[in-house]
Amino acid sequence: MIEIGSLAQLKQMVGSEVAVSDWLTVEQQQVDRFAEATGDRQWIHVDVERSRRELPYGGTVAHGFLTLALLPRFFGETIRMSDVRMMVNYGLNRVRFPAPLPVGDRVRGHLKLLDVTDIPGGAEMIWEVSVEREGEAKPVCVAEAIFRRY
Repeated sequence: MIEIGSLAQLKQMVGSEVAVSDWLTVEQQQVDRFAEATGDRQWIHVDVERSRRELPYGGTVAHGFLTLALLPRFFGETIRMSDVRMMVNYGLNRVRFPAPLPVGDRVRGHLKLLDVTDIPGGAEMIWEVSVEREGEAKPVCVAEAIFRRY
């Protein structure tokens, strides 16, 4: 866990990779729950037998948006800002899913701080998050996430 104690300390980190999360295995049960919550029950995500037969990955693949939804977990387990009373997810600038994430594989998040801008009462941060799939060169998700800290 990286402890960031001040805005000044945070600003010194701009341009650098601040943290890398632990590995996380994406399981079919998690994918099924995500499908149920979102209504996205496309067979490539939930039909294990058909996916084994018809997909080149040997089974189902996780939703891109499930992969994206892991970002708060990656931040929560790697970075703590002790001088912040409230953090707000402000949105995303850009999101890409350059490679599939086969269910059962492990991923981890690489968190790079791109920018910090002062705003009334706090600061806006732009983070590049690259979600690495174990053993693969191409990430499964790359996103610019915007957070506001107060």
